[in-house]
Amino acid sequence: MKTTFVKTILALATFALYLFPAFGQSPEKMSYQAVIRNSSNQLVTNQAVGMKISILQGSASGTEVYVETQTSTTNANGLVSIEIGGGTVVNGAFATIDWANGLYFIKTETDPTGGTNYTITGTSQLLSVPYALHAKTAETITGGITETDPSVPTGTQSGQMQYWNNTAWVTVPAGTAGQTMYFINNKPQWGPVMSSTDIMNTTTGKIWMDRNLGASRVATSSTDTLAYGDLYQWGRGTDGHEKRNSDTTSTLATSNSPGHGNFITPGSSPNDWRNPQNNTLWQGVSGTNNPCPSGYRLPTEAEWNAERASWSSDNAAGAFASPLKLPVAGSRYSNNGTLNNVGSYGDYWSSTVVGAYARGLYFSSSDANMYNYYCANGYSVRCIKD
Repeated sequence: MKTTFVKTILALATFALYLFPAFGQSPEKMSYQAVIRNSSNQLVTNQAVGMKISILQGSASGTEVYVETQTSTTNANGLVSIEIGGGTVVNGAFATIDWANGLYFIKTETDPTGGTNYTITGTSQLLSVPYALHAKTAETITGGITETDPSVPTGTQSGQMQYWNNTAWVTVPAGTAGQTMYFINNKPQWGPVMSSTDIMNTTTGKIWMDRNLGASRVATSSTDTLAYGDLYQWGRGTDGHEKRNSDTTSTLATSNSPGHGNFITPGSSPNDWRNPQNNTLWQGVSGTNNPCPSGYRLPTEAEWNAERASWSSDNAAGAFASPLKLPVAGSRYSNNGTLNNVGSYGDYWSSTVVGAYARGLYFSSSDANMYNYYCANGYSVRCIKD
């Protein structure tokens, strides 16, 4: 009576891919290993075994797209190693299997006596498509391949750098000794070395003093009194009038330097501390009476507007949340020199003039804007690096 073995062959199975060049064509073969055990679960060692291998498409009982037979010999551990695609073909062609077309399963049938009475059967899914075999379909492409290489940046001067702006490579000129590289709006840019009291707005790229003129520190809050600083009349130098408790006088100055430190209260139009008016003061780092340190100046109206555009909100909260940390330092009235709106409004001079007025930045808890102001008013000064 014949005994039928039903033990599975796949106690261990591994796959690998080999491509062997031959006459300009690359025959494909898939390495396959399995441990052979008999019906008593004993290893079949050092013995010839006959094998039938089928590649099934779609399911474990799917269509046979390739079938071959082989005879191999197990080693001392019962391991048999064969190369699928190198046996005697029974059906199909291994090289024409379309690995991209659906699921594939491998069915192995083994005769442990070395013949063709296949009594040990096992079927398992090929969980990973043999990608190297699938990739070899590129060998069948005709008509050539058009390849466009990416543009490679080139320079013309030592020290140049380039960055990609989403469209093209942009060249950053070579820097000079002492310069520092900054990233403005995520783009590299050379700039001056900043001092310990400088701050940069990386959106506008401008460098400012980190505090108001006359302030003892950077603002820790919008209402930090130690960060309020002095209140200047537009166009006057640092002569003492800017102090919040300076004396007042109603006598107008007749020159650019009044010769005293009193806050001048004109009391009538055009409400300027000087007679006649001079709207050429405070223009640039070399401007007459520029109160800022060397290398700094009053910002223009356009520069203030650029800063405002970068704020998180167009009001006092946005002013303090900005890199400049502008506090609500208040102002002094031109008519009598009294303090006004300290702790609720911020008023900051620009160098821009319009007729008899100077332009200034104003912000409160609800809004911010640029306005025309009397030059005799006392407002905060925040210096910008030239």
